[in-house]
Amino acid sequence: MVPPKTDMQARARELRLAGKTYDEIVAELGVAKSSVSLWVRDLPKPPKTHQQMHEMREARWVPHRRAQAIKRIATKLEAAYEIGRMTDRELFLVGVGLYWSEGAKSKPHRLSERATFINSDPGMIRVYLAWLALLGVEPERIQYRVMIHENADITRSEKFWADLVGVDTATLKKTTLKKHNPKTVRKNVGEDYHGCLVIDVLKSADLYRRIEGWWYGIVVGVEAAI
Repeated sequence: MVPPKTDMQARARELRLAGKTYDEIVAELGVAKSSVSLWVRDLPKPPKTHQQMHEMREARWVPHRRAQAIKRIATKLEAAYEIGRMTDRELFLVGVGLYWSEGAKSKPHRLSERATFINSDPGMIRVYLAWLALLGVEPERIQYRVMIHENADITRSEKFWADLVGVDTATLKKTTLKKHNPKTVRKNVGEDYHGCLVIDVLKSADLYRRIEGWWYGIVVGVEAAI
């Protein structure tokens, strides 16, 4: 049985006073929006909810954020074109700096002259491997190992890194699992998380000493130019 019109009007006014929007009243009563407007138009407009205010603020920022995103992309593309094709010497110098900032280093209290590079950035991994190739390091001297949190998709990550460096997953050394700490709020999660790739160069004591010497040579060269 359909409620009398007067009952519908009264209910519509109750809902409006409770802060409901026209659309919400229409959805509950099943009447035309024009009818609702007629019945409650003398009532004060309900204050916007926190969620509505948030949505309005976000909507106002959309054009600005879109413009900023376009500007960021344009700046990055312009900067990328400025690099152009790398010469062997440029790659050589970049590789030395890359290793000395991200690679394992020998310490006076822990002598370890071995070229080991660990990183989670696929771009850095590609540049480092190109640098090793430039130095004449044979592929058979390079070993790969994945380092990742134990609650991640290990199989998928192993395949990701193996595909990136062009080897079979069966040739990877045993994956190192990091213990998961529930108290730690990790940001490196989701589909894009693949852990780190560890790259070891076998019989690399001489290579490591040269890297150390090359880095000192860069530092001395810069200081001499100042």
